[in-house]
Amino acid sequence: MININLLEKLCLAFGPSGNEDEVRDIIINEIKDYADNYYTDKVGNLIAYKKGEKIPEKKRLFAAHMDEVGFMITSVGDDGYLKFKNLGSIESTVILGKQATVGEKRFAAVFGGKPVHSLKKEDKNKIRPADDIYLDIGVIKEDKKNKKDDSKISKPVEIGEFAVFKSDFVKFGQNKIKCKSIDDRFGCYILIEMIKSKLLYDSYFAFTICEEIGLRGAKTAGNIIQPDIAVIFEATTAGDIYDKTEKNKICSLGSGAVVSLMDNTAIYDKKLINLALDTAKKNNIKIQIKQAVAGGNESGAYQKSGKGVGVLAISLPTRYIHSPSCIADLTDMQECLKLAFEIEKIL
Repeated sequence: MININLLEKLCLAFGPSGNEDEVRDIIINEIKDYADNYYTDKVGNLIAYKKGEKIPEKKRLFAAHMDEVGFMITSVGDDGYLKFKNLGSIESTVILGKQATVGEKRFAAVFGGKPVHSLKKEDKNKIRPADDIYLDIGVIKEDKKNKKDDSKISKPVEIGEFAVFKSDFVKFGQNKIKCKSIDDRFGCYILIEMIKSKLLYDSYFAFTICEEIGLRGAKTAGNIIQPDIAVIFEATTAGDIYDKTEKNKICSLGSGAVVSLMDNTAIYDKKLINLALDTAKKNNIKIQIKQAVAGGNESGAYQKSGKGVGVLAISLPTRYIHSPSCIADLTDMQECLKLAFEIEKIL
């Protein structure tokens, strides 16, 4: 069964790209009594090692990224309005009117913009660019008249601080979960459960940084560990949304774990793909093949690291990915977890 409390803790943690400390601390607290060794590398990746009953013929790595899409503050107004830069791929249509958590002090904020009543007629049906949206932290403008040195005026948020979507963790419908950052805190959850379990073979684990802004942590982790095989646990876009013209659903909630053949970062190892499919069939695990060449994940970075690595991605189908309301299915989560444990025994 999925440990809902742990998954909730991971998803609600504050961890945009470049600011994964809170997530890493949660993970360390979970694995410290189970891993044989773990450390944080120079860029912030958490790398762990756990001995199994046997030494494998090939060095194996299981990986997931800690970061979530988010925002970096680029300017701070005296009236509480903040401009920002997206960290990761985020559509402007999912930003306006949403809540956020901002800065080291974790201020509550709202993404704001010109109200619809004030828009010109020709602009009302247009998608607003992110540059027209700001973060409103609701502070009162300071009176500068009595300040001799403007540079000493204290601002609640400084340039370079981070923000993420604010979201609740909600169970609803038929086995559904709604929250931010299911991409890729669920992958982190799988690695934690594997480390806590008895393994058949010695294995390495990498919880990486900055996947959403260029697979940066995986590039470092791959060169440090230099595995022969890497299995990446991810979340991937589900296309089973309401669209009468949509023929290619990419993957669907409720149909099990997703295996990719190719995406924009990697062409996956055929032997590993067949191994995953055969393993799922033998163990009655629901599995589906991703029906599109789209997106990407840190498999591409691992594949090109060291002397080259065979890669396999096992993903959780997720609706409304990179938004504050990602939706996933608990039964799919269970299938991904079962496949992870079975794959570990035969790599």
